[in-house]
Amino acid sequence: MKITTIGAGAWGTALSNLLANRGYDVYIYDKNPIYEAINATHHNPLHFSEVELVHSLKFVPVLTDAIADADVVIFSLPSKFYRQMAKEVSSLLNKKVYIVSTAKGFDPLTFKRLSQVLREEIPQAKRYEIVSLLGPSYAEEVIRQKLTCISASSVSLEDASFIQKLFSGPEFRVYTNSDETGAEIAAALKNVIAIASGILLGLGEEENAKAALVTRGIAEIMRFGTAFGARPETFLGLSGIGDLSLTCNSLKSRNCSLGYAIGKADSAEKVLADNTMTVEGVYTSKYVHEIAKEKNIDMPITEAIYQVLFLNARPSDISNQLMLRALKSES
Repeated sequence: MKITTIGAGAWGTALSNLLANRGYDVYIYDKNPIYEAINATHHNPLHFSEVELVHSLKFVPVLTDAIADADVVIFSLPSKFYRQMAKEVSSLLNKKVYIVSTAKGFDPLTFKRLSQVLREEIPQAKRYEIVSLLGPSYAEEVIRQKLTCISASSVSLEDASFIQKLFSGPEFRVYTNSDETGAEIAAALKNVIAIASGILLGLGEEENAKAALVTRGIAEIMRFGTAFGARPETFLGLSGIGDLSLTCNSLKSRNCSLGYAIGKADSAEKVLADNTMTVEGVYTSKYVHEIAKEKNIDMPITEAIYQVLFLNARPSDISNQLMLRALKSES
């Protein structure tokens, strides 16, 4: 079986190495030629450079070669590149393939979920149903074969089960979930809450504040998701509270670490100007703010992060405003 991963970043590398270790024929494609070093050294020069990759894992610099005769294509790149890459991949497919989505965000132009983007750009005749691989998982732990559990979400449980079996092993357990909408929304919105968690830490707040944020954050995510037909129980699963807990409790998370820097500076302006990493929560906060406003969904934490990131509000001021809002019932 030939498996091709689009994107040689941390997550793409970790998943590709996992599958190569299972004995599959795995290829990684990326536009950055620096990753060609993988073939010569069996190390990714930009991610986990100290980890020796499975020797059968190959980097392919030409997309045509990477896609030719592939059985599974994994999208592991920032959400803003999904649509264009999906168009390129679609034009090269020569047989029906399984498509796996691993990013956590929305399309920047249409605000659509990433499975919807892939479904729009890759005709059904060329693929099985989209499967989104989501849940609490740091790439640096997966590459070191630390125990991890995630979810394979799809409108087709049959196709989700195929991907479940493909990835699962003694160190990496995959559950299936048919609520594609809920899983993708939870995975995307948790990045916004993770920025908020980092900000609180940067402002000097401690465990009480973080616990409150996670609790109220999942309630906010659930309100948004159920407004689009998601099932409430999805938000209590791996792609919901599981992923949210992970990213809000560690500075390994790009979103949390960005928030921490913003909190320490009590301003987002310079931190964002100096940031060179893709931090999905920044873009997501803008999209969700606009959608929530349009649909009148109460999203106070997301609104607060939007004001900090895009309106130059001081995090300390916004924190006070959140705490001093009109008192209400928890439910």
